Amino acid sequence: MVADLSGASRFAPAACSRLVIKIGSALLVDPDGKVRRDWLEGVVADIAARHAAGQRIAVVSSGAIALGARRLKLPKGGRASLEDAQAAAATGQIALSHCWAELLGAKGLTAAQILVTLDDLEDRRRFLNAASTLDRLLSLGVVPVINENDSVATEEIRFGDNDRLAARIGQAADAQGVILLSDIDGLYTANPHRDPAAKLVPEVARIDAKIRAMADGGSASGMGSGGMISKLEAARIAQASGAHLAIISGKRDHPLAAYDADGRGTVFLGTKSGSARKAWLAGRLTSKGRIAVDAGAATALTSGRSLLAAGATSVEGRFARGDVIDIVGADGALLARGLAEYDAADAAAIVGKRRDEHEAILGYAPRSTMVHRDHMVLL
Repeated sequence: MVADLSGASRFAPAACSRLVIKIGSALLVDPDGKVRRDWLEGVVADIAARHAAGQRIAVVSSGAIALGARRLKLPKGGRASLEDAQAAAATGQIALSHCWAELLGAKGLTAAQILVTLDDLEDRRRFLNAASTLDRLLSLGVVPVINENDSVATEEIRFGDNDRLAARIGQAADAQGVILLSDIDGLYTANPHRDPAAKLVPEVARIDAKIRAMADGGSASGMGSGGMISKLEAARIAQASGAHLAIISGKRDHPLAAYDADGRGTVFLGTKSGSARKAWLAGRLTSKGRIAVDAGAATALTSGRSLLAAGATSVEGRFARGDVIDIVGADGALLARGLAEYDAADAAAIVGKRRDEHEAILGYAPRSTMVHRDHMVLL
């Protein structure tokens, strides 16, 4: 008899050998800037039970800035300035790591700390290095505890929220599931704090305009940086790599065990259809430039074709051959992402031109495409 892989069962050890769990600041740290230790002990007990059942788990844990701000007596929770946030993160990260190591150690589990920046996962070589480290730690039965390295990150080179970081870590760890512990128990048809008729959406197969319209950018606590919009983006990244992602409530004791019991939450179903490299491309949060295309080229792309210069209408940005660029439609909507076959100047020179014109324009034998389908992913 085939097991019913729906809801919480998709994240059970039998169906999900590797799982990423994300915990936000509002759940881990109280308004006074102290760790909610009793609650966290319950989470660790849940992790230990899953580990004993054969599941290997990585944790993406917020809380460093909130903890550090209290110790340094910084205003506005350490977020009054970038310098305050960096100082608070550097101070709080030690306390956060110590707490995780202590509680996991009490359950016979070994903790490891990994701090990353956006660039560590946007650069392909560094992404593969991170993936190798995670793979070895998980194979050794270690519980990696990951956070953004806010002590050195700036606004230009940071994730900004740990929801998307968790999804990217899920890709790097080759996880089958990602669970976001939240201050809300899933995606609702409308903001449940404002609309009493709002209903919980139990399952989402595809994130379309209707689903996006349900999102609300606010964080209920005011302490964290991720609202429902960031969670939908995390779900998109996870889905691209074939991993299921669940948004569940962390505002109850033993939240993972409680989810196992009642299955209350929203599950975004993984829909992997390409290679690991294409999943990495789909999950990227930055690009070096973009090429706009006409309606005919947009249709060709959705049919699995490469991007030809004849269908391009404009080029923006500064990029070299091999850099990641976005491909957008006439209305500016993102259609695809891929690796450029030309640098920006040469790409701009052949926009809208037939292939037999390229050599005279460029002064060298042209390449067959601007972005090849083997190095492109539809979004």
